[in-house]
Amino acid sequence: MARVRQPKTPQKLVPIMRDGDTKRLLGSTKGNTFAALRDEAIIRLYYNTGARLSEVGNALLTDLDMNTESVLLHGKGAKDRRVRFGPKTSRVLARYLRARAKRDGAAEVPQLWLAEQGVRPLAPNGIKAMLKRRGAAAGVANVYAHRWRHNFAHEWHKAGGNTGDLMLLLGWSSDDMPRRYAASAAAERAQEFPSPDGYRRAGLTRLLPCASAKWYSAWSRGCARWGSTWQWSRME
Repeated sequence: MARVRQPKTPQKLVPIMRDGDTKRLLGSTKGNTFAALRDEAIIRLYYNTGARLSEVGNALLTDLDMNTESVLLHGKGAKDRRVRFGPKTSRVLARYLRARAKRDGAAEVPQLWLAEQGVRPLAPNGIKAMLKRRGAAAGVANVYAHRWRHNFAHEWHKAGGNTGDLMLLLGWSSDDMPRRYAASAAAERAQEFPSPDGYRRAGLTRLLPCASAKWYSAWSRGCARWGSTWQWSRME
């Protein structure tokens, strides 16, 4: 009996959070209120680490190490990992921690994030609702934590980062997801660097990264090395 071929599932490019959208969201957190300080710290931590919603949302106060500018994340399958965050995020977190310490009874709450009123923990679902509100205020649609995870992996691949290192940073045990992000980054690189045919039709061959027939032939056959082997020449 002949084997029946399984239909191929269409591979969709993963949606990422653009840096411009992140800046607009951060702009909505300007101010010295407790909510503003907390929300800016949360957004920056997602952006810096590419962590899952629950990993940042369930973080404990003791998971944060301000000396090494790192946070211990509790991932899926009880897999913990420690990841670094940047100096700007560190300063924002320090401001939040000072505001948190002023809350009566806050020292008795082990969770890192507190609700706007009282000393109740802010759960991951509360963070999800907060991101939706911030998105509406900033005019950014579909704001959810996983889009920063997409952004982290996308930019990592776009910069030529190692897949194995990315798996460690994001807590993946399979390389299926990294392959999806690699496809997304490759598609964006193709859009950023116009095809040689477009330059030739416009009479701008002097702006091509390489004018040799050998290079052009390789590109025409679908050469995937654009952006890594070939260097972009800025004729300015």
